[in-house]
Amino acid sequence: MWNSLSGEITRKGLEQVFLQSGDLEWDIAMGRFSLEALPPVGSRARVYVWLQHTEDTMRLFGFASVTERALFLDLLKVSGVGPKLALKALSGIRHQEFVGALEAGDAGRLSKVPGVGLKTAQKIILALQGKLILEETGPTATPAGEMVAALAEMGFDRRQVAAVVQELENDPSLVGLDAAERERRLFQLALIKLSTS
Repeated sequence: MWNSLSGEITRKGLEQVFLQSGDLEWDIAMGRFSLEALPPVGSRARVYVWLQHTEDTMRLFGFASVTERALFLDLLKVSGVGPKLALKALSGIRHQEFVGALEAGDAGRLSKVPGVGLKTAQKIILALQGKLILEETGPTATPAGEMVAALAEMGFDRRQVAAVVQELENDPSLVGLDAAERERRLFQLALIKLSTS
C-alpha cells in the first residue's frame, strides 16, 4: 500500500517517531536502531513503512532501510512471531547481526535478544535460515534491489523474485529505454512472469 513516508521529524520517543508530511502527522512505531539512524528532530527524513490492519486496530511500523523492513516481514512468517515481537527483537540487536546469527544457526545468540527465547530462536532458524535475500538502501542501492523488495512485499517468494529480475535485466525490450521507463517496463515484465509461473 505504502512504501515510504517523507517529512519533518517532529518528535522521537523510545519506540516511535512522529513525522509531519503535509497536513498529516504520522505516529510510527520504530525499533531502537532505526530511530538512531534517523536525523534529529526538525530534520527531514524518509521512513520505510508497513501497515498492520486488523479488525480493531491500525498501526504503522517504520524502518530506516528496506533491508530492516524485509527482515521484519520475514520474521512475521514465523509461527508465534507478531509485529510487536518482531520489532522488539530488532530493537535488541542490529539487523545485520541478527542475520549473521540466523545464517550461522546460532540459537544461543538469538535467544539473548529481548523477547526471543530459545524455542522462538530455534523456530526462527528453522523457518528462515538460508531463505533471506535482503537488499540495502542508500547510495549503493539499485533500482533492481528496490524492485525485488517491492515484489516480495506483494507476496511473491523473495528468491524467485530476485532470480526473475536478474534474468529479465538483459531483456531485449529494455534496450534504449531511459532509466525510468526501463524500470517501469522491467517491473511489468517481472510481474507478468511471476504471476504466470
